[in-house]
Amino acid sequence: MSEILTIILLTGLSGSCILIGGILASFDHIRPLWIEREVRHGVIAFGGGILLGAVSVVLVPEGIASMGHSMFSIPIVLLGGVAFFIVEKRLGLKKHDSPQLLGMMLDYIPEAIALGGLVALGSPVAPLLALFIGLQNLPEGFNSYREINHNNGNKSSKTLLTMSALIPLGPIAGIIGYVFLSDYEAVLGAIMLFASGGILYIIFQDIGPQSRLAKHWAPPLGAVVGFCLALFSDMLVTSS
Repeated sequence: MSEILTIILLTGLSGSCILIGGILASFDHIRPLWIEREVRHGVIAFGGGILLGAVSVVLVPEGIASMGHSMFSIPIVLLGGVAFFIVEKRLGLKKHDSPQLLGMMLDYIPEAIALGGLVALGSPVAPLLALFIGLQNLPEGFNSYREINHNNGNKSSKTLLTMSALIPLGPIAGIIGYVFLSDYEAVLGAIMLFASGGILYIIFQDIGPQSRLAKHWAPPLGAVVGFCLALFSDMLVTSS
């Protein structure tokens, strides 16, 4: 299989999880109501755990290695966090019509670019990163469904069509990374570290607070499950 086809396949499958998450969210009104709340908040926490796992077991280690373990890795992570802070503040994401959707795109596209670069470098962790992107897109697509559906006048078919249109962004970003970063490993590492800083900001600014549910203690366990799943996936790849 050619590398371009591999990128399209990996990014396409991980991007399709956006739509799958939306389809799952379209089955609304779980009864009793407290179970519905637990499920939705648990899904948010699970997404946060997956994001944290992606940062800790792939993006940061691979990014630092690609930059030759340079101390400049640290300010790049900080720069990513600051950049996401500026974007959220300038665009007023707290009052924005689609904060979940925009947040998903902010981490999905840089990760897809990094994935394309990793395939170009022949990195064995490229499929693992694709898996993490898909796993995080699933709950993010689930949580984005409601706000997109609201903007579309609560028309489920139109919402799912909108979410389907987002899938090609992954392959496009992946091919860009493959074409332009194959000879620039340090730049690829910088992108992964920059994305890591942004993801960490999103976890603690948006995902963590949303996962909490008053007088309910189970949903945050989703974050633990998500992180353990990411850790298990990494151990499975590195031990083979």
